[in-house]
Amino acid sequence: MSDSPLNRRDFVRGAAVAGAAVGAAGKAFANRNKMNPSRVIGANDRINVAAIGVGGRGTYVARAFAQVGAQKNSCQIVAVADVYQKRVNANKEFHKCDGYLDYREIIARKDVDAVIIATPDHWHAKQALEAMDAGKDVYCEKPMCHTLDEVKQLVQTVRETKRIMQVGSQTTSSDQWHKAKKAIADGMIGDMILSQGSYHRNSVEGEWNWTIDPAAGPNGKGENYIDWNMWLGPAPKRAFDADRFFRFRKYWDYSGGIATDLFFHVAAPMNICWGQPQYPIRVMAGGGTYVFRDGREVPDTFHLIAEYGPGPNSKNGHSLVLTSSMANSEHIPGLIRGHEGTLIMVEEGRFEGRVDYITVKPEKRVINDTYKAKWGDEPVRIPVEQFDSMSTHVDNFLSCMRTRQQPTLPVETAACAQALITTAVQAYREGKVKYYDAKNFKTSDKAVG
Repeated sequence: MSDSPLNRRDFVRGAAVAGAAVGAAGKAFANRNKMNPSRVIGANDRINVAAIGVGGRGTYVARAFAQVGAQKNSCQIVAVADVYQKRVNANKEFHKCDGYLDYREIIARKDVDAVIIATPDHWHAKQALEAMDAGKDVYCEKPMCHTLDEVKQLVQTVRETKRIMQVGSQTTSSDQWHKAKKAIADGMIGDMILSQGSYHRNSVEGEWNWTIDPAAGPNGKGENYIDWNMWLGPAPKRAFDADRFFRFRKYWDYSGGIATDLFFHVAAPMNICWGQPQYPIRVMAGGGTYVFRDGREVPDTFHLIAEYGPGPNSKNGHSLVLTSSMANSEHIPGLIRGHEGTLIMVEEGRFEGRVDYITVKPEKRVINDTYKAKWGDEPVRIPVEQFDSMSTHVDNFLSCMRTRQQPTLPVETAACAQALITTAVQAYREGKVKYYDAKNFKTSDKAVG
């Protein structure tokens, strides 16, 4: 996967950036907010939200926003955009709002306060950057982006523009990760050593083989029309391919497969549990296409090992092991091992599933009298609060838009998860151990420093 710089301004953005200077990459944008002011949202004002990309996931997320908005009178969907006219029509009708084939018309609207980005992965960064440059806050579906250079640009742009960016891995709003963070910080497992997690699925048709509409395409009439050139965007140019359009997660140009689609849901909450988000130092990856040989480029089975430096709860560093297969649905427990105990966050392994409690199991041969006096020497169950993580994640984003506080999954935490999974994709594709340089957001084949 290329780390070449993202050409953020290869499209003419017209009114979306009216009056803004188009500087060279890496230039400081000290006056961004002055050039692209956002609407001042009053305490009783409804936030105007627009959705970019309204396929299956985008449709779901937009409706989640609409539902939260209706319940709390906090927001409303005012526009949707997609390159597939049928999707535009369906969502435009549902929300009784405006609809566009070109997302730049949404970016140009001064009344839009925030955008939902649920396009294919290779579009996430470009659209998020343009939205923030135009003074809008961003709710971006996972993965946060597609390349390491995009990770860097998003982190820098959020800092420069002071926009709110929530990454849409809603499981991070679940209570167990925050209870786990406290348990580790309290010393219930001692120094962290190893974290493990998984994400497994199985089906007859094969993961990501979603239904193809045979009438749809760039030559389709009416609602069957697809703007294929717009869909490709920053990806390599090629003739229309329905499999690539409807099943984009199978192809490297638009996705990282298991790593970016599913491991993000594991890596992001792990970074919360650890007490401080961390970039990996060294990453190894393996796997293969063992069952679904249908022309897909990404493997149906994938695993990674990552090593991290010292952190607040790991004075000598720690490791992470993630496994996944789209051809077998048996998970492994999601847990974090420490020298004095093991913290089990998800016994049955589904990081997006609900749990009633997390469990700490002391290492009886190691713990001393001080530990026993404080925690005992038997397993401890810590209750977990139950609520809908999706609506909570959305509500948190909307609340942060008003308070300008950091959301549950801000760009800094998401960047650590994204760096891990994108580096793992590189390691797999190159057949190499990759070393990550957190200062420069780059990888190499040799240890950094």
